[in-house]
Amino acid sequence: MVEVGSPTQMQLRPARPEDRFRIHHWLADPHVHAAWGNAASAEAEINLAMGSTAALCRIIECDGEAIGYAHALEVGLFGDRPADLAPGTWQVTLAIASPQDRHRALESAALALITGEVFATTLAVACATLVPITNEAAVRACERAGFRWRRILDDRLLGPAWLLLKERPQ
Repeated sequence: MVEVGSPTQMQLRPARPEDRFRIHHWLADPHVHAAWGNAASAEAEINLAMGSTAALCRIIECDGEAIGYAHALEVGLFGDRPADLAPGTWQVTLAIASPQDRHRALESAALALITGEVFATTLAVACATLVPITNEAAVRACERAGFRWRRILDDRLLGPAWLLLKERPQ
C-alpha cells in the first residue's frame, strides 16, 4: 500500500473475473482510449492477460474504491519483443478510469506499485511502458515513477508512442 498524500491510500488487488464488467465499462471512456487504444483491442489484451498465469492483473484501489486497472506481463508474451529490449523485460500498462481521480496525479503512485510488484515477484530485468506522444501528462507520470525515455516507436494501436523503461533497482 502507498500513501498518496493525506488521507489517500492506494493499493493493488488481483483482478477477478467479476471485475470484467467494470473493466468493460471503463474501456468505453475516451480518456482510457488514450492509454489503451481502441476498446475492442484493449479488452482483448486484458482478457488475454487475465487468462494467463504469467501476467499480473490488478485493480487499482484508492481509499478502498476501485479507480482503475493495471497489468504487467513479459514483453514477448503475446507478440514480438522489440530488439532493443532485453529478454525478461515486462510491459506495464494502466489506466486511472475514475474521472474524479484522473486529475489527482495518481498514475505515478500506481506505476510505482505495479513495477514494485513486478520486481519483487519476478526476475524481470526492467519494466517498459508505451505512452502516445500526445499524452505529455502520462509521460511526466512515468518519469515521476522512475521511467526514462528510450525512443519513439509506431505502435499499431496507439500510433507514435514513447517507449519508456525502468531498470530493476540494484
